[in-house]
Amino acid sequence: MATIPLTTYGAEKLKEELYRLKGVERHAVIAAISEARAQGDLSENAEYEAAKDKQGFIEGRILDIEGKLAAALIINPAEVDAGGRIVFGTTVDLEEESTGAAVTYQIVGDDEADLKLGKVSISSPIARALIGKEEGDVASVQAPGGVKNYEVVKVRYV
Repeated sequence: MATIPLTTYGAEKLKEELYRLKGVERHAVIAAISEARAQGDLSENAEYEAAKDKQGFIEGRILDIEGKLAAALIINPAEVDAGGRIVFGTTVDLEEESTGAAVTYQIVGDDEADLKLGKVSISSPIARALIGKEEGDVASVQAPGGVKNYEVVKVRYV
């Protein structure tokens, strides 16, 4: 099985979700199934079907998270020193060359990505273009609106 890169923050969030699913959600859905069974005929019981569907989702998500955590390569970005190069976990300040707009991204695992928080997936086009670059380098990214060039302003390991 291939390893899945995760930051320490991302691994903690997955562990929290797993704890919630196993400790709260699983028990709540079991109670909902029991309550729906008590209503009688299961063949036309929408509450029972909905609870069973939710149980399937929860159990599937638990297996998914456990698998990811078992295969995880957990990286603490603060302990990374890549000599100023952009690597997994790096926080990078960029400036778009055509508009001068400044953006900050952290390169994280697929499960951690959230563009609103400035976290981009290691498998995204922008992260792939940035990997290996250093301050002062220019990265060309194929975006839906065409090619965008970003100058690397600062590389941080935080």
